[in-house]
Order: sequence, then C-alpha cells, then structure tokens
Amino acid sequence: MSAYKKVHVTTTINGEQVDFLCEPRHSLLEVLRDSLGLTGSKEGCNNGNCGACTVILNGRPVDSCLVLSAEVEGAEIETVEGIACNSNLHPVQQCFLEGAALQCGICTPGFLVASKALLEKDPDASEETIRFDLSGNLCRCTGYDKIVRAVQAAGQQMREI
Repeated sequence: MSAYKKVHVTTTINGEQVDFLCEPRHSLLEVLRDSLGLTGSKEGCNNGNCGACTVILNGRPVDSCLVLSAEVEGAEIETVEGIACNSNLHPVQQCFLEGAALQCGICTPGFLVASKALLEKDPDASEETIRFDLSGNLCRCTGYDKIVRAVQAAGQQMREI
C-alpha cells in the first residue's frame, strides 16, 4: 500500500480532456505510460538529459520525466500520439520516415515532438536554429544530419500549406 495520498488531475491530452489519479511523486512520463497507456514517450535517462520523453506542455516542449504529474492540472499536453491528424502523418513524421531519420526508435518520439514545436514557432528555422533547438534530444543511431534534413524538409512543407 502506498504511503502517498492520490491527487486528482484534470488536463487535456492530445485534444481530449483526461482525468487521472496519481501520487504527488509520479512524473508526467510515468502517468502517460503506466496509467494512461500513452507509451510513445520513451524513458531514456529519466533525468532530463536525453529528450526521449519530450511532450508539448502549454505550447512548449518539456521533458516529461522532469514534470510532476500533479503539476499538469488544467494544462494542455500533446504527446507523439497526438501529432498525426486522423490517419494523415504530420509533415515532421512523413519527412522523418522518407529521410530515414530514425532507426531504433527510442529517441524518435522526442525528436518528432520537439521538431513539431520548433516548426510551429518557426517553419523557416535555419540549420543552426534546428540544431540548437534539438540539442536536448540525443540519438545514438542515426547521427544528426538526417534528422536536421528531415526537419528542414518538414518546415518547407509546412510553409507551403
């Protein structure tokens, strides 16, 4: 039996209102994966250094392993599961796929979410800006050139929409 009293949280995740109970010590990542079944966000380092668990919280990319679940009361959260629109991939997803900017998949959700957040803010982001904004996301498989090129291609598609 847990020594912690559960906290009731109401938030919006991927456009839908969600209610859940959590212990005050649980991270948003734990609740997303273990309680809500949103397993797209990955647990990499669990200390905010790898970006695999990146979500968009109130319009800003954050490492969900560093956010206490009780802190998201009333917040708007977007996870990797919410990026696609119905069965249509978001340009970032499509460009990552077409550009082979992914391999093992552990870092991919965080890169997708962080890239989407960047391109919504600046669809004409320079290579330097892309590299800077994605510097909190680590990849051990692909190298970063394919990822940067995929983000640039997605930005071009988003500008044309």
